[in-house]
Amino acid sequence: MPERLADRILAAAVAGIGGQQRPGQGVMADEVTRTFDTGEHLLVQAGTGTGKSLGYLAPALASLVENPDRRIVIATATLALQAQLATKDIPAAVEACEQVCGETVSHAILKGRSNYACLLRVREGQGAEQDALLPEPGEATGVGAEVVALRRWAEDEAEAGRLADRDDAPGHTPAAWAQVSVPVRECLGAQRCPFGVECLVEKSRVRARESQLVVTNHALLAVDALHGGTALPEFDALVIDEAHELVSRVTGAASVELGPAQVERVARRCLSWLSDDVGVEFLEAGDALQLGLDAAEVGRVTDPDGELTAALRVVRAAARAAVTGLAGGKDDETERRQAQAAAQEVFDVAERMAKLDERDVIWVSESERLGRQLNCAPLSVAGLLRNQVFDNHPVVLTSATLKIGGDFRSVAASLGLGAEGADDWRGVDVGSPFDYRTQGILYVARQLPPPNRDGTSPEVLAEIAELLWAADGHTLGLFASQRAAEAAARYCREHVPERLVLCQGDAHLTRLTTEFLNDEEASLFGTLSLWQGIDVPGDTCRLVIIDKIPFPRPDDPLMQARQQAVAEAGGNGFMAVAATHAGLLLAQGSGRLIRTLTDRGVVAVLDPRLVTARYGSFLKASMPDFWMTTDRETAIGALRRLGGSAGGSRSG
Repeated sequence: MPERLADRILAAAVAGIGGQQRPGQGVMADEVTRTFDTGEHLLVQAGTGTGKSLGYLAPALASLVENPDRRIVIATATLALQAQLATKDIPAAVEACEQVCGETVSHAILKGRSNYACLLRVREGQGAEQDALLPEPGEATGVGAEVVALRRWAEDEAEAGRLADRDDAPGHTPAAWAQVSVPVRECLGAQRCPFGVECLVEKSRVRARESQLVVTNHALLAVDALHGGTALPEFDALVIDEAHELVSRVTGAASVELGPAQVERVARRCLSWLSDDVGVEFLEAGDALQLGLDAAEVGRVTDPDGELTAALRVVRAAARAAVTGLAGGKDDETERRQAQAAAQEVFDVAERMAKLDERDVIWVSESERLGRQLNCAPLSVAGLLRNQVFDNHPVVLTSATLKIGGDFRSVAASLGLGAEGADDWRGVDVGSPFDYRTQGILYVARQLPPPNRDGTSPEVLAEIAELLWAADGHTLGLFASQRAAEAAARYCREHVPERLVLCQGDAHLTRLTTEFLNDEEASLFGTLSLWQGIDVPGDTCRLVIIDKIPFPRPDDPLMQARQQAVAEAGGNGFMAVAATHAGLLLAQGSGRLIRTLTDRGVVAVLDPRLVTARYGSFLKASMPDFWMTTDRETAIGALRRLGGSAGGSRSG
């Protein structure tokens, strides 16, 4: 059988980066090629180290060479991964494609509007709000100075024909960037904007429409699905990388918030163009919302006749009157039109919340920084994904963690796909280059008491210190809460003072991670962002501690509502929502241990329910296939040997 073009491109790309092709990589390329040919959706689990980016890029380029009128979109989870593809993987694959068949595939990067500088904001500012930030002549510090630098940079970018992408901008704070970019709602549109012909966002979209391969992110894919395909150019196939994050990213894009401070801020922005009565009514609507929030309990909102729902109707009416009052005016009244857009957003959010639609979950949250505010999220995004993403073209979904509980069904259901085979999808596990059973040990501390709501028990704290001592540092601690992480850090600093223990919250996470990577004997404790967002190959990490099974918080209104909906439909809400959520995080967290072929270590789960509860087997099946023990001394001994030391536990 003659070698396929995708296989030849893959081989050339791997050789070009000085690598070695992995067995799973070739299998993945074959499966992706099949999907592009048949139109059947594919869920492909490719373990860490497989080289999955080239595993889907090679068949994508081959398909585009053979069908030059097609377009393929690749969606990554984050802007950082998008940048990695753009600067490393795609150039290598495109160069390999040129070597193999002499064809060049055009490609482009497409991000959301707020990632590009807005020339209107750059050149005309944002009224009094921006003017107040700008420095006096001769000053060169603060946010104002950053705004001035960003303005100069954006003009240079525009003059050079570049896109003024935030990733390329000089150092700045979010507050400064907000002064040179524009939210979607407040964009005037290229037709009405005085700088529409030069618009950098529009140029990025033109480049995407003229390219065969377009790289975007989950957030923009979600926006495209929510708004009927207006954010991305038309495409023939879709690859979703880090697909385990898609549901949460789409949920985030479809969620909204509303608080008294937001209503007041928008009202004050509108006052200059409103009659006294309408302006006062808008301002007082913020007070009404505050009173409604004060009268409500933290948690889900379900009462259509409650004070809070009545307050939402007040906000809705006031915002509607403001939008009407801001209508008309001259075409060049930029600030007025943007104020109207902000009022329209308040109206839309208040209207959506006031409906208490059964497809939405509305709840009151409370924080020290923001006080009380309202939140709204879709009960499910499965229908949206099914209708807007999967209905029109073949989709490849790939990640190192798609088999939750040992198969693909849980993830497929959350995405809106039905039973395997019934909806033209298939799941394939191409394996991993790692031998988990010889490289790692899963230690489950069966002897410890089950977790409770009273905080971390003394027994668990002592176990953490003992394990950290045995590992001689080299520890990544993954905790279910910030409180637990901080308690463990304090205990270890007191009982293992010879080893540096870093804790999320002590400094910016990037700085802490860098310090952890640079000091092999250090340990880093933290919460959710460390479960998925850190890569620590080599001897830096010999031990991963997981303090408890990461079920959703029992008071999480969205998760509660989703469990209830599954139960009412005749399913097992706990397994479908809570256990699946925990399984995904356990897979991601335990996967931090083995990142290269030479890594060795222990994953210690300090929650006996992993081996004692009925759902434990489901959760364990979600994790890498480590050799497992419940014997403490076995785990301690393994860690001591990895450190090159003899001796048993300190506690005997």
